[in-house]
Amino acid sequence: MSKLLYLALLVILVSNCLGDLRFSAFNIQTFGVSKMDKPEVVDTLVDIILRYDLVLIQEIRDSSGKSIIELLNEVNEHSSCDPYALEIGARAGRSSYKEQYAFIYKRSKLSVSDKYEYDDGPEGYTPAIDEFIREPFVVRFSSPETCVKDFAVVPIHTSPDFAEAEVDSLTDVYDDVVAKWGIEDVIIAGDFNADCSYITSSEWDSIRLRTQTRFDWLIGDDVDTTVSSTDCAYDRFVIAGSNMKASYTRRSAGTFNFDTFYGLSESEAKAVSDHYPIEMTLKSSC
Repeated sequence: MSKLLYLALLVILVSNCLGDLRFSAFNIQTFGVSKMDKPEVVDTLVDIILRYDLVLIQEIRDSSGKSIIELLNEVNEHSSCDPYALEIGARAGRSSYKEQYAFIYKRSKLSVSDKYEYDDGPEGYTPAIDEFIREPFVVRFSSPETCVKDFAVVPIHTSPDFAEAEVDSLTDVYDDVVAKWGIEDVIIAGDFNADCSYITSSEWDSIRLRTQTRFDWLIGDDVDTTVSSTDCAYDRFVIAGSNMKASYTRRSAGTFNFDTFYGLSESEAKAVSDHYPIEMTLKSSC
C-alpha cells in the first residue's frame, strides 16, 4: 500500500472513530444513465462517496430517477455494515433542461428531520421574482455525534448566466431557513460558478452572501475546483451560525483531487466529472 493511500485511509478511520462528520459537495457532470452504464466510472463514484458521511450531489439529469437509486445501491453493496440513505429534491429548471439535488448520507450518523423546496416565486426571468434557475432543496439534519446537533444544508447549482444574482439571493434562502425552522446553523454548498468570467472580482462587493460577516467562506478564491485545464473556484462552502462555526474543523475544507489519488488519466477523470468534490469536516466535540 502506498504511503499516500495509507495516510488517507488513516485520516478517514480516525475521523470516523472520533465521530467527526465528513461532508462533500460534488457536481457529477450530467449524472444519469450514460454514467451508470460505465462500470469504471461507477467504481470511482462509489469510492468517492464512501469517503464521506454526507454527500450533496448536483446535476442529476435522469428524469426516470433510476440512476441515483442504482448509485445508492452500489454504494450500499460496499458499505453493508454502515448503510447510506437518500434524500432527493424535485426536478428544477425553467425549460425542458432540468436537474435535481440529492443527499446521500450514513444512517448511523445522520437523520433527516425536515426538508422543503425553496419557493422563490412564479417562474419567469425577473430576478426579483424568480431568483433561481434551480431552486435549492433544503434539508435539515440531526447529527447526535457532532458538535452541531441540528443544522440545515442549502444546495445550489447556479446558472452561469445569473451566477452573481443567484449567489446574492442565497442570503434570502438563509433568512428563510432561519424564519421557518428557528435555526441559524447552516451550510450553503455546491457549484456556485463563483469565479472566472461568471463572477469577477469587481462584482463581489454587490453580493450580500460575501460581504455580510455572519457568513464564512471556506473555499478560497485561489482554489481550483475544476478537473479541466481551467483554474476556477466554482464550488464553495459557506457556513453560518455560532454552533456551525464552532463545529467546523479549521483547514479541513478543500478539494479531493480524485484523478491524482486514483491515478486516472485526464480523459478517465473527465468521464467522472469536470468538477472535483469539495470536502469539509464537522467536529465531534466543540
